[in-house]
Amino acid sequence: MNEQLHQSHTREAFYRRDRRSVALAREFTRNTLADWEIADRADEVLLCVSELATNAILHGVPPGRGLALRLCVHLDGILRVEIRDSGTGDLRKIRTPYRDLHAEDGRGLMLVSMLADKWGVGERTPGKVVWCEFAVGYG
Repeated sequence: MNEQLHQSHTREAFYRRDRRSVALAREFTRNTLADWEIADRADEVLLCVSELATNAILHGVPPGRGLALRLCVHLDGILRVEIRDSGTGDLRKIRTPYRDLHAEDGRGLMLVSMLADKWGVGERTPGKVVWCEFAVGYG
């Protein structure tokens, strides 16, 4: 494991409520993974970041507010992605993403649940945090 990883194992970025923020969050994640020399599962991580950021912008971020993206790689090789918003929402609905394959919503979290090793949602004040984790290798 390289020294750079020990020095900067957590990175955060804030984005406003704007669809362009999804691409910015994806780029931030891509650059962070490259800096940390995490190559495996990058496509899965990027897709999950896109889905979680999109959901936050569409359903979790009130007008005039934003979302925070936090990436953390633990020394045991677990990469955690968190999207924090300040909106209200039914956490039970978020915890059960699959309802109907033909529904207009719910498929993004279904993808996250299929791609990530673990995922979940928690309360925060204000709002919530939706997270997912991946076992990754370095370098």
